[in-house]
Amino acid sequence: MSLAPTDKFLRIPYVGLMRVLRRLIWRGDRFRSAPRPASRTGLWLRSLFAIYDIDEMNRLDLAWWQLDGIARVGAFLDARPGARVFEYGSGASTLWLSRRAGTVISVEHVSSWAAVVRNLLVNAPHVCLLEVPGEPINDGNRAYASDKPRDRGLAFHNYVHAIDGEEPFDLIIIDGRCRSLCLGAAKAHLKPDGLIVFDNSGRRRYRDAIDGSGMKVERLRGLTACLPYPDETTLLRFA
Repeated sequence: MSLAPTDKFLRIPYVGLMRVLRRLIWRGDRFRSAPRPASRTGLWLRSLFAIYDIDEMNRLDLAWWQLDGIARVGAFLDARPGARVFEYGSGASTLWLSRRAGTVISVEHVSSWAAVVRNLLVNAPHVCLLEVPGEPINDGNRAYASDKPRDRGLAFHNYVHAIDGEEPFDLIIIDGRCRSLCLGAAKAHLKPDGLIVFDNSGRRRYRDAIDGSGMKVERLRGLTACLPYPDETTLLRFA
């Protein structure tokens, strides 16, 4: 999960505001020691103060997805002990998945962020975190070029195809780079009764890939961890 491009100019002041409010409301260590809210709305409100705080998201046992999506994926994994999971884009969801799946392979393109996540996975030997940075664009990988300004000049062919050569997965998360292309790769590696989670699916640039996937599409929109506005997570299954 990330903020949409149209919202990013608000990101720094918003995150700063939530940090200030957190200090005012919870003095000292009381924020981190406060119990996890029992209600859905209470958990969402608490998560607003945990935006870009992976340690707190880990304590809250939350993935940065739409809340109904979290519940649905949790129930899916509860019914599949030892499930195999592949994830494009590491973070709080990787930690959340590590407590619910038998095997998790997560691919991350930012080395510094991968190091942060890896340090929180020292007691999770069943999780493999792969660092796959972008590669310089050439004629062979131009279709995998990123539209992100900070990734200008880079393509993510190796990132998208990090899933190749693996056995089929019960669950595949798409929450990183080149998501439309990741969906095509994911379909080829999903078990017949498996599930794909496509985060931030309300963005216009993902619409054609999702609608043209040939899969059964279930869009979940509403309260989303860390965000003060509704967002969308989509679940896809073979029809």
